[in-house]
Amino acid sequence: MTSTAVNRTSVSDPAPPARNSRRVSPAALLAAGVFVLVLACFASVALGARPLSLDTVWHALTSPDAANGDHAVVLSRLPRTVMALLVGAALGLAGTALQGMTRNPLADPGIMGLNAGAAFAVVTAIYVFGVTSFTGYVWFALAGTALAALVVYSVAALGREGATPVKLALAGAALTAGLTSLLSAILVTSRQTLDTFRFWQVGTVSGRGWDVLVPLAPFLAAGAVILLASGRALNGLSLGDDVARGLGQRVNASRGIMAVGVVLLCGAATAAAGPIAFLGLVIPHLVRGLVGPDYRWILVLSAVLAPVLLLVSDVVGRLVLPPGEIPVGIMTAVIGAPVFIAIIRRRKLAEL
Repeated sequence: MTSTAVNRTSVSDPAPPARNSRRVSPAALLAAGVFVLVLACFASVALGARPLSLDTVWHALTSPDAANGDHAVVLSRLPRTVMALLVGAALGLAGTALQGMTRNPLADPGIMGLNAGAAFAVVTAIYVFGVTSFTGYVWFALAGTALAALVVYSVAALGREGATPVKLALAGAALTAGLTSLLSAILVTSRQTLDTFRFWQVGTVSGRGWDVLVPLAPFLAAGAVILLASGRALNGLSLGDDVARGLGQRVNASRGIMAVGVVLLCGAATAAAGPIAFLGLVIPHLVRGLVGPDYRWILVLSAVLAPVLLLVSDVVGRLVLPPGEIPVGIMTAVIGAPVFIAIIRRRKLAEL
């Protein structure tokens, strides 16, 4: 993107210097991540109330037999696996971009109020307009996410210092609290809305078919392209706005473009799977600690490793309470909450 290019006569691609020489090779981590992701995908279609062998999974994917019950199970699990793959990549990318844009290591679609905005918009769609389909949720979720992002930034920008990392986090927390209160007020007055909403609210990738995936794919693809192309811009922003401007970067235009990508990914992912917390918070920190602060690699690796965490959480949720299952949104919170507490306790992570 030409708007995110830096001064071509001085520094062509600003990347913050590594703070620790003991890093993992990004290329090696990417190769390992792709390998683990493939294994996680196979596990997702093989494991569950009816476990299947990898050989059966392979034959079901390469030469499916409509009369074979095991093949039918594999094919029924395939949309769920693809959904977890896409939603995980979307939230990983969105969380990485939010942390880079705000220079706040605690930035996350849930913490910044984006999930709350999408959830409130979906409840409004159910309560006011009677929308009950996942394809109908996406437009309201996108609008709610965009409006929440605008409100958070506008509130944080008030005052002399502008939208600092701390003010953005506080504004996101305040908006989340306010929208959650309004959401609860609607739900306690409408049993029908509560019954429809509660299955979506916990965050899950089960029960989603190709009819949900296909309409969401364009939004997810557009958001992913925008953010994957923003690595250089995020490297410039990580040096500070003044330095980025000095290098020739148009800071406001870069943030605006990336905000569009974040809204597309968060809105579409939340509409499809419900609010899934901590995924966009934990994975970027893990990647940054392993490969350093170059956002060109952090974005790509987060898009690979976040689906791994989501797929593993989904598989574990199916296996711990057979024949039932724990929704993946609960499992990611169980895994992510301790990491979130550890991040808060490390004062040196107060800003990037």
